[in-house]
Amino acid sequence: MLARDVAPLIDAAAARIYAVINETPLVPMGSAFAKLEQLQITGSFKLRGATNKLMSLSKAEAAAGVITSSTGNHGLGVATAAQFLGIDAEVFLCTQVTPAKRDKITACGARVRIVGADPLAAETAARSAAAESGRTYVSPYNDPYVVAGQGTIAVELIRQAPDLDAIFIAVGGGGLISGIGSHLRRAAPHVEIVGCWPEASPVLYRCLEAGRIFDAPELPTLSESTAGGVEADSITFALCAEVMHRGVLVSEQDILGAMRWGHSQGWSMEGASGVALAAYFKEAANYAHKKVVVLICGGNPSPAIAALLDG
Repeated sequence: MLARDVAPLIDAAAARIYAVINETPLVPMGSAFAKLEQLQITGSFKLRGATNKLMSLSKAEAAAGVITSSTGNHGLGVATAAQFLGIDAEVFLCTQVTPAKRDKITACGARVRIVGADPLAAETAARSAAAESGRTYVSPYNDPYVVAGQGTIAVELIRQAPDLDAIFIAVGGGGLISGIGSHLRRAAPHVEIVGCWPEASPVLYRCLEAGRIFDAPELPTLSESTAGGVEADSITFALCAEVMHRGVLVSEQDILGAMRWGHSQGWSMEGASGVALAAYFKEAANYAHKKVVVLICGGNPSPAIAALLDG
């Protein structure tokens, strides 16, 4: 799949998902700007893609219900969209997911099933259950409608910052940067798209370097929501290779410092947001005379990470 294939889906997403989601503000941040996606209804951009996917289902597919797997934000997005649309939803979580995130998902009316000790185990179980039951599996990133939903952020940015020069985006599975990049490549091709990763967990970055998807090694990171591998057939691999101009890696110390800075501004900050902010701080001198946006993608840190912000 190419960016030109995703672009029309983004237009369709922008025409329908605002029944569920909110447009988020763009605010000054020193000499740059921050897109505050942590102010989204669920505290994360993930609601956009989940909503668009569920709205794309046929009547029969919606009646059968959906299944997903998640480390938190995507599951909450699916649960929230499903509740609004009246669709039955089941979310598979591994034991790493905190009780607080589980409770938020169940509060939205979705059923939660705890399976396995890591996200891959939960995903494998969820996909099997979907296939066996005839329900739709909603991938957190490997789906054109999910990617298109995330791309609506770029539609807003074109209105909010028509003279934008560059954007810094944290990358996990690649759905967010693929969606934003697909729209910007068409609507504002001069905009530089900078992918941002923790040095401890740069999985898709290493795959792009190698020109193939493989199980790149990773270490624990504060950026919990970007950690983990990439599906072997993921559409985001080719999309990222097409739309991203360059990548930046940042240390855990830099991520924590950026999160604490954001926290001092009164922003809810999770690790992935800290990755993009830390990457901008690292590269700011190179963008001194340009209009730059940093995407603050989410504000749902685990309790352990949240405790560090006050340290």
